[in-house]
Amino acid sequence: MKVAFTKMHGCGNDYIYVDCIKNEVENPNELSALMSPRHFSVGGDGLVLICSSNVADFKMRMFNLDGSEGKMCGNAIRCVGKFVYDNGYTTSKNISIETLSGIKYLTLNVTNGKVDYVTVNMGKAHLIAKDIPVISSKEKVIS
Repeated sequence: MKVAFTKMHGCGNDYIYVDCIKNEVENPNELSALMSPRHFSVGGDGLVLICSSNVADFKMRMFNLDGSEGKMCGNAIRCVGKFVYDNGYTTSKNISIETLSGIKYLTLNVTNGKVDYVTVNMGKAHLIAKDIPVISSKEKVIS
């Protein structure tokens, strides 16, 4: 199988991005597990699909190394903002992206026609261990 992809990182989180506005990925869980292992494939923290959305400007689906679908990654979504602008899918510097953790709002800073940084409103931080989820003896995960 051939898959056109872009590899980007934001603050060290490196993902494999697939343009699903133009292309279709049949089994993203399996594709993430195949493409993510470092030293044996493309390597990265996982796979991000950039899709069309019925409720926002775009949709982001994020898959972890093991193929499980994650709700959100702040560094990955900023790269999605850069991707859609730099590839001509939008000319707006304020965009919305649908995720499994809700719609997120991005502001793109553009210099000489290319995005050089992106900010995203991630909403209020959730620190309750069982809601993250994380295994912890503490109710709240702080420090």
